[in-house]
Amino acid sequence: MLRQRNFLVLIFGILLGILISTGGSVLAERESGSEANAIPFEGLKTFSEVYGRIRQDYVEPVTDQKLLEDAIRGMLSGLDPHSAYLDQEQYNELKVGTTGQFGGLGIEVGMENGFVKVIAPIDDTPAQKAGIKAGDLVIRLDDKPVKGMSLSDAVKMMRGEPGSEIILTIVREGVEQPLKVKIVRDVIKVKSVKSRVLEEGYGYVRITSFQSKTGDNVIEAISELKKKGELKGVVLDLRNNPGGVLNAAVAVSDAFLDSGLIVYTDGRVEDAKMKFSATPNDVLNGAPIVVLINSGSASASEIVAGALQDHKRAIIMGEKTFGKGSVQTILPTSNGGAVKLTTARYYTPSGRSIQAEGISPDVPISKVKLELAAQSEFSPIKEADLVNHLENGNQKMLKKDETQDGDKSEEALALQDYPLNEALNLLKGINIMRYGQKKN
Repeated sequence: MLRQRNFLVLIFGILLGILISTGGSVLAERESGSEANAIPFEGLKTFSEVYGRIRQDYVEPVTDQKLLEDAIRGMLSGLDPHSAYLDQEQYNELKVGTTGQFGGLGIEVGMENGFVKVIAPIDDTPAQKAGIKAGDLVIRLDDKPVKGMSLSDAVKMMRGEPGSEIILTIVREGVEQPLKVKIVRDVIKVKSVKSRVLEEGYGYVRITSFQSKTGDNVIEAISELKKKGELKGVVLDLRNNPGGVLNAAVAVSDAFLDSGLIVYTDGRVEDAKMKFSATPNDVLNGAPIVVLINSGSASASEIVAGALQDHKRAIIMGEKTFGKGSVQTILPTSNGGAVKLTTARYYTPSGRSIQAEGISPDVPISKVKLELAAQSEFSPIKEADLVNHLENGNQKMLKKDETQDGDKSEEALALQDYPLNEALNLLKGINIMRYGQKKN
């Protein structure tokens, strides 16, 4: 009798919750003859039976709170890799993460075939320093297999006290055997924007993630670069940038555009339909931009790359991006936690969906590694080496040391970061073409 009463109470509670959440829409649907949103009594009955069986027969006692929270997690994780239930602790960590400081390893992750997939390591974090790469699949955390684990549980395991160690067993494309990587946890402080002068007239701006103040930080970085001389062009580096705050992506795009649509979202409910447009004033006054992307560029990075590409404001160079074009809305719950629910898709100004497609570069660059060629014992003979050669009559010849220093500088950049070197060369080429056209 008691068991039956508990069963009825549970059914009543679940039904009441559904009725409250739908706000009477079910009754309205029924009155109009639609059964699309009718309450699934049979499914709820099955759920209640399983719930009761676990409570009575499971090998160890399980609290109602755990069962219900796990049921919610399962319901959300079954939708897509990015929808999730966040308990109070996880919700607080998410809020802290968007401001630029949080604890952990420093990687943005998702789920793929039951394993944790690295979307991108964050710059200057333990994961990045340990050699974790975008695309790595984590199959074990210490000695615990990841298969069957929820993403939230895996993330919880990876987080911990600063100074503590964890061993990640990863599978990497092109490597036959799984790799074991030891990482020491730390407090992750992410500086979202870094900048420097590559060469006179050419700036470099690197965005590691999109935080609430990233748009302002980019404008400040450009201002600092301008103080060092006129900017003929800028490389905007979005490689291995896992994304972040939507408004920050809009602000960064707006900084380089004078007008037009930046991004729009579309979903089932009216609140999910949004449009974001640029405002006047391009901080570079039309100076050329090359945007570097790779497979670790996701979400907000793809919004920026897509907007600048569609407006033909920048040349996109590198690899095809990750393809995370879905919008997650954070819906706080009464217990202090939250539901992270996918509510819409992102679209570029031309109407392209980013989801599962990504942004294709205008200039593809494959993963390459340059090495110095073995130098010959004999250098090639040039005119300047011939006896009694004529001096250059138009200008003073460069000293031999100056020429070598210039060559070494270009050589060093090409060896350290080949795509960045190619982006710089492309900017130079654009300016040569512009100068030639104006001259003619």
